[in-house]
Amino acid sequence: MASGGARGPVPGATHLATKVELTVSCENLMDMDIFSKSDPLCALYINTSGSHWYEFGRTEMILNCLNPKFAKKFVIDYYFEMVQRLKFCVYDIDNNTYDLSDDDFLGELECTLGQIVSNRQMTRPLMLTNKRPAGHGTITVCAEEITDTRAANLEVSARNLDKKYFWWSDPFLEFYKQTEAGWQLAHRTEVVKNNLNPIWRPFRISLRALCGGDVDTVIKVDCYDHHVNGSHALIGSFKASLAEMQMGTHMSPAEFECINPKKVKKKNYKNSGVICIKQCQIVKEFTFLDYIMGGCQINFTIAIDFTGSNGDPSSPQSLHYINPEGYNEYLTAIWAVGNVIQDYDSNKMFPVFGFGAQIPPSWQVSHEFPINFNPANPFCAGIEGVVQAYQRCLPQLKLWGPTNFAPIINHVACFARQALQQRVASQYFVLLIITDGVITDMDRTRTAIVEASRLPMSIIIVGVGGADFSAMEFLDSDDKLLCSPRGDVALRDIVQFVPFRDFQGNSVALAQSVLAELPDQVASFFNSYKLRPPNAPSVSALS
Repeated sequence: MASGGARGPVPGATHLATKVELTVSCENLMDMDIFSKSDPLCALYINTSGSHWYEFGRTEMILNCLNPKFAKKFVIDYYFEMVQRLKFCVYDIDNNTYDLSDDDFLGELECTLGQIVSNRQMTRPLMLTNKRPAGHGTITVCAEEITDTRAANLEVSARNLDKKYFWWSDPFLEFYKQTEAGWQLAHRTEVVKNNLNPIWRPFRISLRALCGGDVDTVIKVDCYDHHVNGSHALIGSFKASLAEMQMGTHMSPAEFECINPKKVKKKNYKNSGVICIKQCQIVKEFTFLDYIMGGCQINFTIAIDFTGSNGDPSSPQSLHYINPEGYNEYLTAIWAVGNVIQDYDSNKMFPVFGFGAQIPPSWQVSHEFPINFNPANPFCAGIEGVVQAYQRCLPQLKLWGPTNFAPIINHVACFARQALQQRVASQYFVLLIITDGVITDMDRTRTAIVEASRLPMSIIIVGVGGADFSAMEFLDSDDKLLCSPRGDVALRDIVQFVPFRDFQGNSVALAQSVLAELPDQVASFFNSYKLRPPNAPSVSALS
């Protein structure tokens, strides 16, 4: 997920932050494909210290396009008194792996957030790693302060669209905001295949991104016929204000003629179809801090991989081997993430489970056992209690297998489901899974995640060791929503995966990376379900 709030550079520091939304576009990218055009994606990296960068988020990938306008935005905390170094890296995506190192590099821009904010819109040449220009490629980054938390819920359909290819079209819409520099892409719908009377999925977009918060400002809507080669054909356009769109209802939609400028002068030309706004509802959105300060509790559960693939804990080669300093990768991950998340848990009592080991006294394999061996009370007092319980239980286990994620995901989902029935944003659940990357119940795990996406719950997966993490990257569905084996689609992306090896020796960067998406996941979930903070009267949403 590219949009999400990040914590400040130093957890626990008291700095005044302003949220800023960054919009990215590129022009004249290098064409790295032989039979088609490049398929670009932009990844944003944030510098934490020295030469260490962590990935903050990614835009969507756009097929066959050398002049992409990315719809996904980056929402980041801006600290006036700090130098925040950013790096925008553009890649030509050639495969389905999450790892960008095997994709063609199209160039990068390294700058500070202060430079972008002071310019508001900044265009710079893309550079290769050897500091030479990446052809004639440029990147433009626009910054806008987030002061308006209102959003618009839109339901849009169309009828009688023009046929652009023999007898059908594959239509999609692009909504544009009017700015001083011209029209800026605000939202792109999905493509509806082979349909001249499409109904697009309902979507929510901030008023800031759509019309700068002014409902009387004109918005441009383009309707295109999607072509795989990227040369999408314009069906038609219209311009209208959000106030005009608000007139529509399901019984009586607001209708706007879709006009193709190339056909206007043709005899008897009327339009190229009609766009119907069936709903345009403006709602107030609560922020992450509104929910936290309004009484929402973050419930943190830890799941630790005790399968045999980790190696014998008594061997220095094992991922569970505790070195003379008292650390291993599992403990480091627990400390890094737990020390941040525990600030949002009032009682700081964390349930901690293991999976994949034979446990006493029966020595049966368990995929969901409390590491303190107390099923009635699996809680550990603070992160220190978690570490102590881990150190005590490790010698009592026989590492085994298989590696099943579904049982522990379903366990936490059960509590999240109960919390949702309260119809108030009182509790959100975060499951931290620390694993060596080998997974055996992928189908059941996919099903469990898809079901959990409809609950107040997020899953953080930290991969330890040097294994192949392609399965974990698949679950972290940044490019498209995860599907269950039955074809059910996740409501949202709730999985954040990071490999521990990318953060060796930098626990601050690890914590920032794994928690960067959490504030947005919490706020977007509760807002989508129209759930208010428990102490809503004391919380004022911006209007």
